Amino acid sequence: MKSDICPQCGCEHIYQDGGLWVCPECALEWSISEGAAPAQDDAVVRDANGNPLEDGDTVTIIKDLKVKGSSSVIKGGTKIKGVRLTDGHDGHNLSCKIPGIGAMNLKSEFVRKA
Repeated sequence: MKSDICPQCGCEHIYQDGGLWVCPECALEWSISEGAAPAQDDAVVRDANGNPLEDGDTVTIIKDLKVKGSSSVIKGGTKIKGVRLTDGHDGHNLSCKIPGIGAMNLKSEFVRKA
């Protein structure tokens, strides 16, 4: 049974590849017989490459990020040690201390595991 959209990201451009449905935007693959994506643990926080993150991991910023309410910029390639996972109700699911800037919350989509 084909659903019209990707169950993970809502993309309408899914396609069939053998016995799987594939989403080109988020790369989710699910079985045709399932009709929907397998249940994924919502508590798992993943980096920009899809690697699971845990408390205490070291991450690297993947692009320059402007700091809201400031003229500061966090440069891409900045290494951050000891991140903590938080309840990301606003999308900011990492709490960390950035060298030269201080404590702040980040979205995991802008970091990769170091």
